[in-house]
Amino acid sequence: MLFHHLAAVLPVETLAAPGDLNTEDLATWLRNLFGPLFLVIVSIVALFFLFTREITRFAQFILLAIGIGIIFYVPNIIEVTATSIARALGIDLD
Repeated sequence: MLFHHLAAVLPVETLAAPGDLNTEDLATWLRNLFGPLFLVIVSIVALFFLFTREITRFAQFILLAIGIGIIFYVPNIIEVTATSIARALGIDLD
């Protein structure tokens, strides 16, 4: 209900028609937004684990952080993953 109300208040030019959706720079925008935030959070949590001497959890957390970091910082991995998922679901991309 809230989303419907917000969409109704937006100007018509703001809302994209199904054929007008452009996601070319979406991955770059997400990297620029969440990348630095991710690094700050990883640093704080890693320091917490080190100061509380929980080495096993620290190692697990670092491995998880590296996996998530690969998603943000390897070029085109988001696009390739999204394309693969869409093809697996049978969505026509042409």
